Amino acid sequence: MQPAFFVGNIPVFGNLILSPMDGLSERPFRSLVRKMGSAMSYTEFINALDVLADIQRIQKKIAFFEFERPIVFQIFDDDPARLLSAAQQLMVFQPDIIDLNLGCSARHVSGRGAGAGLLPQPLKVAEIIRKLVKHLPVPVTAKIRLGWDERNRNYLEIARIVEDCGAQLIAVHGRTRAQGYTGRADWDAIADVKASLHIPVIANGDVRHVADIHRILSHTHCDGVMIGRAALQNPWIFCLKDRWEVPKEEVKNWIELHLNEMVAFHGNEQGLILFRKYLKRLLSPYQLSDEILLPLLTTTDLQSFSENLKDLFRIFIKS
Repeated sequence: MQPAFFVGNIPVFGNLILSPMDGLSERPFRSLVRKMGSAMSYTEFINALDVLADIQRIQKKIAFFEFERPIVFQIFDDDPARLLSAAQQLMVFQPDIIDLNLGCSARHVSGRGAGAGLLPQPLKVAEIIRKLVKHLPVPVTAKIRLGWDERNRNYLEIARIVEDCGAQLIAVHGRTRAQGYTGRADWDAIADVKASLHIPVIANGDVRHVADIHRILSHTHCDGVMIGRAALQNPWIFCLKDRWEVPKEEVKNWIELHLNEMVAFHGNEQGLILFRKYLKRLLSPYQLSDEILLPLLTTTDLQSFSENLKDLFRIFIKS
């Protein structure tokens, strides 16, 4: 099998990638999606301040299985020295790639000048990328948005800086920080980035169905596609299946498998509680009433959950 592209000297066998999502792309979900066809594993973003304060507090964020390689640790901060120091400390856990988050639009991140808050500071972006590339033994990559807002769409400047300073891949979310996840992703802008660079470019934004994968690749000529929120409802998109093609029994099997991974990772009660955010999205295509969903989304007992799940699929979904 030929690699779809390389990140430095690291081959990537596939062009579909699960997007890093805070609180969601942790090991249980991410590793299952990896088995479905995601070609790389990005961790949730890691705060450099947390690494430097107490590296033990981010253990779950960076936990991964060997089969997930290449594994990408995504880091964020607004300070070049802290970012480098944190990345160097993370090397002990043997990531394949370090990714700089230049795209998070959350106010508590971008508001302090990190994530997308770095986009209006191209000189600082250049300093960070140079430091990471010079001092790290693994490839450095970045994930960006189009700019701070519609009046400040400096994505081409940032993309060229990322490449010129030595990074080996860039992922582009086709929205500005101000858009958040509203409006339409600008695939033309992503295509402009791809046409301007020599390193691999990954397209991200408004990929909800299998047809969207083909359309965005054709439109942008990118090397790969990053899929985020749509994967929560349809992890089967990584094996090129739309949700309506997935048998209900297969959905039930996925729920049980994912829950088992969550419980093994977080413990019985916490694993079940944290699993709810995934479950609600997985069941959303069935348009179930709150009365039907409530027992599944409120119980803290695994046996009760299992019984409620069996009842749900037997009575409401198989009918």
